[in-house]
Amino acid sequence: MLQGQTTTAARILLVEDDEGLAPLVRRHLTESGFSVDWVPDAPAADARLRESGADLIVLDLMLPGEDGLSFCRRVRRDRDVPIIMVTARGQEADRILGLKLGADDYLPKPFSLWELEARIQAVLRRTVGRGPASQGRQAGPFAIDAAGRTATLHGRPLDLTRSEFDLLERMSREPGRVFTRDQLLDCVRGGGTDAFDRAVDTHVSNLRRKIEPDPKAPRFLKTVWGVGYRFDLP
Repeated sequence: MLQGQTTTAARILLVEDDEGLAPLVRRHLTESGFSVDWVPDAPAADARLRESGADLIVLDLMLPGEDGLSFCRRVRRDRDVPIIMVTARGQEADRILGLKLGADDYLPKPFSLWELEARIQAVLRRTVGRGPASQGRQAGPFAIDAAGRTATLHGRPLDLTRSEFDLLERMSREPGRVFTRDQLLDCVRGGGTDAFDRAVDTHVSNLRRKIEPDPKAPRFLKTVWGVGYRFDLP
């Protein structure tokens, strides 16, 4: 991570078909504190955006099937998520077209992983709270606005406590991941008070009553016996 910078767990969607480069980018950004989803093409990127959204997209221009310029154009019709384009095609015309289509920055290959991280940080600083992006992200039927600390389910506002919102916001960022109680303790700490792992169970139980059709047979917040909890998108 760059000295003096923090990512605040920003979620990056990496759209890159180069199987040699993508793991390197994902590992570097993950080690720098970002949450990184990697997909190889536009259809997979569409699916991931519908499922869990993103705080920023790193988008390769040369993708199989639909290219990055076309994908960027479509994303801009519906979303205001920041986009950094990367490509081996460094011609000025490509850079200008990408920026005109709505890309926030453009980085030619080959590039330094540290420079990519710096550009991501810079774009996130410029775009925090802009337009529709400040309205949050989608996680299946949930719409979650971390800045405004509000959440809806199928368009219905949820009346959540601070701890309940923090649990939902944290777990919904990584559907399918198993969280231990220790990993969720920060979500139920507040005002300098101490917390213990069973407090997580209490808040999860309360949250289930507000989001589950049947809290006794949860669809979203699943118990992983002996470990903790997992957020699923059915």
